[in-house]
Amino acid sequence: MKVAPRFGAGHRVLVTGGAGFVPSHLVDALTGRGCTVVALDNFVTGTKENVAHLLDTPTFTLVEADISDGLPAHPALAERLDAILHMASPASPTDFEKLPVEILRVGSVATLHLLDRALADGARFLMASTSEAYGDPKEHPQRETYWGNVNPIGVRAVYDEAKRFSEAATMAYHRSRGLDAAIVRIFNTYGPRMRPDDGRAIPTFISQALRGEPLTVHGTGNQTRSICYVDDLVRGILLLLDSTETGPINCGTEHEMSMRKLAETIVSLCGSSSTVTYITRSADDPEMRRPDLTLARELLGYQPTVSPEEGLRRTIAHFRGRLG
Repeated sequence: MKVAPRFGAGHRVLVTGGAGFVPSHLVDALTGRGCTVVALDNFVTGTKENVAHLLDTPTFTLVEADISDGLPAHPALAERLDAILHMASPASPTDFEKLPVEILRVGSVATLHLLDRALADGARFLMASTSEAYGDPKEHPQRETYWGNVNPIGVRAVYDEAKRFSEAATMAYHRSRGLDAAIVRIFNTYGPRMRPDDGRAIPTFISQALRGEPLTVHGTGNQTRSICYVDDLVRGILLLLDSTETGPINCGTEHEMSMRKLAETIVSLCGSSSTVTYITRSADDPEMRRPDLTLARELLGYQPTVSPEEGLRRTIAHFRGRLG
């Protein structure tokens, strides 16, 4: 299956959360295609630094606003949009505790605002969902047909359920109103522009290793994740955007490893003398995560190419530059 580029020069694209980690890489790719891109962000977790290199680009506009309050009256948003990528949401475990209401709002009322705009403009709408929709899965690897095992009132529920609501809303607009829509379920992704203090394993481990501090692994470290370098994820998201598929479709890699192995690998790649220590495991922390990528391969021609070692080397180099 080969998906032809559908959005490029002459197309106007809105990316919410556009100054965040993954969305800023998408913005790079879309502007590189010649799209006119509007990145909307309230900078709760995103940063202007991630898109600073684009600020003088005529086809790029950065708008500071909270999409949960609706689309702002900005000239860059006055014209018809060809595509909307709803990528906005705090997404780390520390965010779940610090920003629970904000996460719920951006995954509910913000989604509805954007769905209405996409419908009015006849735009393709792409919803960034998450592997968290599967909760602590009883199926492994996780297929898109799996309904999940989610605690609806746990500390992670604000993110899990906000994304599940967004999926339901997207499908309702698609089925009942004919909206051209797609849902991507994103698995654990890493790379340059992650926040060093965002609470996720890879930036935490790298920061600790570069400082020579013990790496804090939750629980026994036997729980697994499948880690995806950001370039592979962006390629998969753009394949889905360009396609006519609705999904949901998993996107990530099958490079599954334990948290203990991940910590040890990062220590080695950093050339660090850090040791590994174990701390109390957080509530509802999933035991395992690995996507079934059958649909992505068959429908989109998606194939991740960056190995964990190469991706981690690139990420470590980025963090080394930031941490000095």
